[in-house]
Amino acid sequence: MRTETTRSPRLRLVSLTAVALAVVVVATGLWTRKSRAEQLREGITASAVPTVTLISPAALASTRLELPARIEAWARAPIYARVSGYLKNWQVDIGGPVKAGQLLAEIETPDLDQQLMQARAELAAARSNAALAASTAQRWQTLLATDSVSRQEADERAGDMAAKQSAANAMQANVDRVQALQRYTRLVAPFDGVVTARNTDIGALIGVGGAPGSELFVVSDVRKLRVYVSVPQRQIAALRPGTQAVLTVPERPGQRYVATVASLAQSINGSTGAMLVQLTVDNAKGELLPGGFASVSLDNAPGTGGIGVPPGALIIGKAGVQVATVGQDNRVKLKQVDVARDLGSVVELASVPAGGLAAADRVIASPPDGIQDGDTVRVLAEPKKGA
Repeated sequence: MRTETTRSPRLRLVSLTAVALAVVVVATGLWTRKSRAEQLREGITASAVPTVTLISPAALASTRLELPARIEAWARAPIYARVSGYLKNWQVDIGGPVKAGQLLAEIETPDLDQQLMQARAELAAARSNAALAASTAQRWQTLLATDSVSRQEADERAGDMAAKQSAANAMQANVDRVQALQRYTRLVAPFDGVVTARNTDIGALIGVGGAPGSELFVVSDVRKLRVYVSVPQRQIAALRPGTQAVLTVPERPGQRYVATVASLAQSINGSTGAMLVQLTVDNAKGELLPGGFASVSLDNAPGTGGIGVPPGALIIGKAGVQVATVGQDNRVKLKQVDVARDLGSVVELASVPAGGLAAADRVIASPPDGIQDGDTVRVLAEPKKGA
């Protein structure tokens, strides 16, 4: 009896201990599961908030506007043949300087020579006929005074004299025409300049030209040159006739030439969005070559001296070009911007609408895809200069 009574409390104690341990294990498991669930929920929530790096828009110093250009001669005259024949000789080769009226070449024109001989013979015959008709008409006028002939007959002789004289005048005009053509057998320079092309040689068959590529010589005035450059519409407002520019050419590195704006096309090319501008540059030393390419640098062009951001900060979509800024509450605000120029590592922004980007804004360096106004972000790094 005593032994069973003694064992009963022990069993009860063991049972209670086992139950307590089971409760502790279950409670611990439930608490661990809840903790992990909360951690998972916090992780999901945290992962939904993107982490971004911020930059400040860079203040850009005033820079030159560099644009490609082409150089043309101040005056360029292709010399074509006005008569057919064979080239007798040429006097000036390419690169040779010439004066106005200087002989370039001569053309032999045997056919034209024969035409002139024929025209002169026809003129001589017409003059003889006109002289005979004039004497006949004079005699008939004398006979008319004595009523030896009728007035009708005298008028016929006078009319024949006038017709023969007109024929002689026509023959004279034909002789003058052929003689005028003969003067074109001598090809001369129209102005002072340089022979920049010679496309013929002695003995070559010459035809009457006028089509591009059929010129025999090209004479260019290179003492002063024209420079043509297409200036984007955004930068055209500050250009005026007389504006100074700096011209450089690849074949003379380090050399700088002063060019002056002479005229503007006053029309924007619809396909390029730019206006053609003509500048002039002195070439007294002959260092600049017509037909070549150059680079024109314009000072104080509009759109320079603004602010810039890295290209990765731009968001390009249906709404246009935007940047994502972050307020003090770490919420995103999208702002509309206009790109003025791409400078490579930095994109220069043009004037922006009211409430647009400012130099003090905190800009996301690389906005995540799908970012929208009002989104919350986690800032990994505070703004640093973007350029």
